[in-house]
Amino acid sequence: MSSLTTLPVLDLSRLGAGPEAASQFRDDLRNVMHEVGFFYLAGHGIPQEMTDAILDISRRFFDLPDELKLAVENVHSPQFRGYTRVGGELTDGAIDWREQIDIGVERDTVAAGPGVADYWRLEGPNLWPDALPEMRETVTEWTERLSAISLSLLRALAVSLGAPEDTFDAAFAAQAFPLLKIVRYPGESDPDPKQGVGSHRDGGVLTLLLVEPGKGGLQVEYEGKWIDAPQVPGTFVVNIGEMLELATNGYLKATLHRVISPLRGTERISLPFFYNPALDATMPQLAVDPTFQAKARGLSVDPTNSPILETYGDNALRYRLRAHPNVAEVHHADLIQVH
Repeated sequence: MSSLTTLPVLDLSRLGAGPEAASQFRDDLRNVMHEVGFFYLAGHGIPQEMTDAILDISRRFFDLPDELKLAVENVHSPQFRGYTRVGGELTDGAIDWREQIDIGVERDTVAAGPGVADYWRLEGPNLWPDALPEMRETVTEWTERLSAISLSLLRALAVSLGAPEDTFDAAFAAQAFPLLKIVRYPGESDPDPKQGVGSHRDGGVLTLLLVEPGKGGLQVEYEGKWIDAPQVPGTFVVNIGEMLELATNGYLKATLHRVISPLRGTERISLPFFYNPALDATMPQLAVDPTFQAKARGLSVDPTNSPILETYGDNALRYRLRAHPNVAEVHHADLIQVH
């Protein structure tokens, strides 16, 4: 794939098209995740009306007056949920030019105490805007559908690597920790490109990205060059995170990517969905076929990132504290020096 200029396309419906088609899909999935770490996913079964609904509610949220968005600002949430104003998040120490709302899974908070890990502070409720009561149902349905797709991909990956299909089920089945970001990038490039999101690798397991039709901005690093990854109608952009790279000793590749801000006078709505395991989960070390293990590269070395930690919650908390120092200062001052 040394001449790659665009991301490969894989069709998830092949998993249900008979043993031969399913086997070929799993092989293609493994090979793409080894070589590139990113691809377009077609055939996922999400109806267009559901995609239209999530994009519509996203636009309507950002059209709300500032005071209504700030009523659910993340400084009100110890779980780092809710609205982040433009300039309120950092990647690689630099400001990301975007506004967003973060929505996770609705759970009760976990009381602190002896033996209770710090990362349990991330469990809790979302902040929902009163002006859009229908947002909760739309987002919840979206999260459930994308969680099912993500688990199907993980099961296919496990089989393709010579592991049991249910290898990942224990880490995800009961207490998975998915997160949806609904993001608006206001145009700042004029015409020189400005940072929408700085270059980074996702710290979790699997990401499914939807961008409104006809919009670009995402760039993926491959062989030392940046490849544009504009939205392809009817697909998600899928990539793996560092926890899956860890589980395969680097055979599967967590790839650097970034987002370029749109041109001034335009904007871009983006919905990255992060499928992650339970906060206390450690990723299973896949006993992959020796043929694949011989090609494992070890973990990516990136001087801008700390080493990936074995327990997912430790990574998630560390990222949140660094990305949202204002929330950390209000709710987690005791952890700032620790992490």
